[in-house]
Amino acid sequence: MNCRTIYVANPDRYADGMMNYRQCGVSGIRLPEITLGFWWHFGGINAYEESREKVLYAFDHGITCFDLANNYGPPYGSAEETFGKIYDDDLRSHRHEMVVTTKAGYDMWEGPYGIGSSRKMLMTSLDESLRRMKLDYVDIFYSHRYDGFTPIEETMQALIDIVRSGKALYVGLSNYPADKLAAAAEYLAGQHVHPLIYQGKYNMLVRDIEEKHIALLSKLGIGMTAFSPLAEGLLTDKYLCGVPEGSRAALGHHLQSSAITPLLLAKVKALNEMAVRRGQTLAQMATAWLLSRQSTTSVIVGPRTVAQLADSLGAIRNTRFTGEELIEIDRILSMQL
Repeated sequence: MNCRTIYVANPDRYADGMMNYRQCGVSGIRLPEITLGFWWHFGGINAYEESREKVLYAFDHGITCFDLANNYGPPYGSAEETFGKIYDDDLRSHRHEMVVTTKAGYDMWEGPYGIGSSRKMLMTSLDESLRRMKLDYVDIFYSHRYDGFTPIEETMQALIDIVRSGKALYVGLSNYPADKLAAAAEYLAGQHVHPLIYQGKYNMLVRDIEEKHIALLSKLGIGMTAFSPLAEGLLTDKYLCGVPEGSRAALGHHLQSSAITPLLLAKVKALNEMAVRRGQTLAQMATAWLLSRQSTTSVIVGPRTVAQLADSLGAIRNTRFTGEELIEIDRILSMQL
């Protein structure tokens, strides 16, 4: 017997103070300050009801943007399948309220055509993503990376043709070096398909994007969404007392325990003390710091639990930093033992 509750969306999900929305570049699209990312905790190895609870909690709190990719899981493709089931079960009547994104470019299936940014890979991958997600189109389709060997023109023309086919409304670029980003944007603009958004890794500990990308994105009128705001959990209180059992560092999932050095711990502890003074958790302050940057359109969070998602949502309540606080953050980050 199926005892699953019938979902009824929160009627106050767009009430003042629930979620803030920011204009994405020079477009008519506004994105929520917090985007729900499906990279790691929504795959086939995760309990479906837990994933469903997080997605519906997000939507009930004004999160309208859902960030996926073909190889999110694990295993590959399973995060899109999870989303597709939740969409089919609960959110189909709300399709017009959602911005659903997916990407292709990294490894996905066996053989020479299952990786990279070729026209064949992108178009085949999107068709499979739409099938898994039970959608007719995505709102944003990203080239997940510049692969180093596919001509920019081939990748961008594929994106253009995807938009013109109606399978995506907008295109985005992710993990592109600044010079390749500029070349890609020029080609797209020449065909009257303006790139809507760029997605890059950005947090207090990883600030490479500040060197060239941010000024370029502003010049080109492209929005920016930041992923990994908590640096794989480093910018939380999780590792303040060592490496807990079951954590990413303990399991070696994209974060090695060797990365948690005495110097890093000293920085994190100092940042945590500052967060406490601000009345925030460290995770909230790390997200708020990104939202305090004028260049940031949205921040992608990938919570393991509803409690973590609720904590992330608390970041939008205080995104103001004094000049002294920003100086202190930079001082902490530049500390040497």
